[in-house]
Amino acid sequence: MIKRFFALSAATLITSFALSAQQYNDGLIEKTIALIGNDAVMLSDIESEVQMMRANGLVADRNARCDLFEEILINKLFLTQARLDSLMVTPPEIQDNLTQRIASITTQLGGEKAMEEYFNKSRYDLENLWRIQIEEQLLTQKMQQDVISKIPKLTPRDIKKFAEETDPQELPIIPDQYKLSQIVVYPDKDSAATIVKEKLLEIRERIVNGERFSSLARLYSQDPGSAIRGGELGMANKTIYWPAFSNAAMALKINQVSPIIETPDGFHIIQMIEKEGDMFNARHILIKPEYTSNDRIKSFARLDSVKTLIVDDSVMTFEQAAWAISEDFKTRTNGGVMVDENTGSAVFEKDQLKPNDYNILKDMKVGEISDPFESVDNEGRGNTIYKIIKLDEIIPSHVASYETDYNSLVDMANNKNANTAIDKFIAEKQKSTYIVIDPLFSTCEFSRDGWIK
Repeated sequence: MIKRFFALSAATLITSFALSAQQYNDGLIEKTIALIGNDAVMLSDIESEVQMMRANGLVADRNARCDLFEEILINKLFLTQARLDSLMVTPPEIQDNLTQRIASITTQLGGEKAMEEYFNKSRYDLENLWRIQIEEQLLTQKMQQDVISKIPKLTPRDIKKFAEETDPQELPIIPDQYKLSQIVVYPDKDSAATIVKEKLLEIRERIVNGERFSSLARLYSQDPGSAIRGGELGMANKTIYWPAFSNAAMALKINQVSPIIETPDGFHIIQMIEKEGDMFNARHILIKPEYTSNDRIKSFARLDSVKTLIVDDSVMTFEQAAWAISEDFKTRTNGGVMVDENTGSAVFEKDQLKPNDYNILKDMKVGEISDPFESVDNEGRGNTIYKIIKLDEIIPSHVASYETDYNSLVDMANNKNANTAIDKFIAEKQKSTYIVIDPLFSTCEFSRDGWIK
């Protein structure tokens, strides 16, 4: 793809810019393709980003290169101003981002060696290159934040005016929303965990006595993604796993089998296959605690009796029952009111609810209390719980309004003002900054005017 896109004559490439050029190993020409202020944009800057895109499974064609080129030009404008304003980023900030980038790429490509082969550079050279790129990216982001921070804060009066003056067709459509409360009972975790541990100990003993880990993983592991591969996870960075899992795996020698490890997903035993720096490939067998029909019957009976006390006997309110009985401490202190842990909002859209919760909720009326049902909590990938829910309110789908959707309008107005401020900054800097673009990219359909002078 790269060779086809740059299949121009050497004469065209060399004479299109009166600046130095060097030859790539594969025949491409390294050259300056833009001057913007005191900075030069090199052809390799774009090709480096193209490589990064492909490493993440994205397609890069001519249009993608033009988009990347314009993005680089925009970033250079912010970077120049950040340096003029003496903005700074700290070495720990840069190192944290560098560590995350390397972890992501080595996991995607399958290890450090594969990364070096893919980019045709040593890890040392890649780290030096990416450290510079990351510092510039962070400075660019800080400059953008600085531009946005100068926007006056919006008052309720501003938001009301924004809602009144915005074309209703441009206002967001708010889908059906729900407010609900819950009373939660957990099954007997300790008893179920004991059963799982005994089963894993038996499996581990069979492995130690000579049975193949991979064969037993296919039979017993409850991680479907790896079980079909004999429990093998593939080479990946340790940071993508739960810390308890990574720490246990990295402590193992090749072919050694770990003791039982607990994570939010359940209980594991691990066998090390290969280690390379912060990367490892291992097999594991995952078994999750399972609960008997007796656990379910007992929990349902308890919740049924609570519902009776609320609905039939009027002994207590749902809120009082949640305070007294619910075993979910995050909602218990709110009288059972459910709150989105990501946003802090007590209003849920369909996609924000657990599937089991919505399947019960969709047939309920406001004020109604459900029968007991099984669901999952928010820990790890979800632990089994039993619950009853009360539908407190349904807010039908509607066009966002000042009266009912203030926060949504605040977000929309802030985003609009931020985009306006960013656009104004770029337009002003385009006029005042020396910009020259090589004819190789002058035919790009840029999203902004002002690059070609």
